[in-house]
Amino acid sequence: MKKMPFIILFSVLMVISSGSQCRESSKPLPPPSPIPAPIPSPVPPGITTPETPETPVTETSFISVPATSTAEPKITQEISARKRENLKNPFFKSSLEFLKDPVPVENADAQTQTEMKPYFEKIAGSDQTFKMIPIKGGKFLMGSPENEKGRRNDESPQHEVEIKPFWIEEHETTWKEFEQFALKILRDRRKEKSSLTDREKSADALASPTPPYDISSISHDNAGKIGYPASGMTVYAAQLYCRWLTMITGRYYRLPTEAEWEYACRAGSKTAYSFGDDDSELGDYAWFFDNSDGASKKVKTKKPNAWGLYDMHGNLSEWVLEQYDVTTYANRKPNSFGSPVKPPKGDGFGQIARGGNCEDDETANLRSARRLYSETTWKQQDPQFPQSIWWVTDAAYVGFRVIRPLEPPKTEEEAKLYEPLPSVWLDYAELNQRD
Repeated sequence: MKKMPFIILFSVLMVISSGSQCRESSKPLPPPSPIPAPIPSPVPPGITTPETPETPVTETSFISVPATSTAEPKITQEISARKRENLKNPFFKSSLEFLKDPVPVENADAQTQTEMKPYFEKIAGSDQTFKMIPIKGGKFLMGSPENEKGRRNDESPQHEVEIKPFWIEEHETTWKEFEQFALKILRDRRKEKSSLTDREKSADALASPTPPYDISSISHDNAGKIGYPASGMTVYAAQLYCRWLTMITGRYYRLPTEAEWEYACRAGSKTAYSFGDDDSELGDYAWFFDNSDGASKKVKTKKPNAWGLYDMHGNLSEWVLEQYDVTTYANRKPNSFGSPVKPPKGDGFGQIARGGNCEDDETANLRSARRLYSETTWKQQDPQFPQSIWWVTDAAYVGFRVIRPLEPPKTEEEAKLYEPLPSVWLDYAELNQRD
């Protein structure tokens, strides 16, 4: 008889436990998380790795939004309500749809490179303008010769690349330009308008960065100041800014490819720097550690190169459309016009930035051929989980400038080489409820 209370208690606990397990098992299972393709760790220059066959890419950049109906496809029943709502974002529309009826701007139209002229693009709804410089197409020798002082093995083999004509921003994109999108300045300002155009509605609804963890640390305390270059964003954030710019202007903007950037930097030169081989002249053209106090400076305060482009050497390293690989130059396809050999796949590490920066204490790092790639240390102090796809907490020295090709992509498949993958944001937004 003394054992009865224990037996009764044990039976009650078993019933409660069984009911709890039943309740848990009745919950719908979460959808399996997609397994991201592994991003190879950057290989230090001069070290080669055995080639491995690439996994065929099956993902598409533009995802069709399932139509709402009483009999929804199975996939829409398995994803979360948040993700289903995010699939309606204009991010999933082809950017080519926004090239119809561009916002009129003087001298911005051209059919051939002989008709190309400099023009000022205005971010509608703001007082921000920037100048676009026409660059004629041509051929150049990419990389560095073996006798160039400070060269690295990943700058070879030198190879001829043909580039199609494009316009390029006269200077690095400034904070005042970038914050219209990234800090939602323009979106907030438009809330006071009684009506918006379809173009404005789409641009304002586009996925955009969450606020940076500490904007002062990624901007050299220059965020919001007039004339200072925007910095500390990931290549993914820079790509999405370009997409936003395309949507609000009707002209196709993107980041330059690595080949286009070097072509514009060299400005017809074959020397270590656009102005020659003598690094003692670098102070006339670039902000670097010796003259910058380790912080970025106002754009257009040094001499431009022969094509009128400022800060191609120094100030900020600039994102380009290429993942790092020591064999990139050997693997470039003939007649590819400098298109990316390995386009960026999100905010992952091993993405190329060019030009050297204000924190560089070695002048060789500012050469036209120098290749810099992002590393895990660029987000070392990011305290978030998941870490931001928008900002690099420890790389205030990286920024970008935009280009506009004379011939925009003709198909969505071609556009995917240059544009951010919507799925990267979609998965991040699912994990990061602040997004």
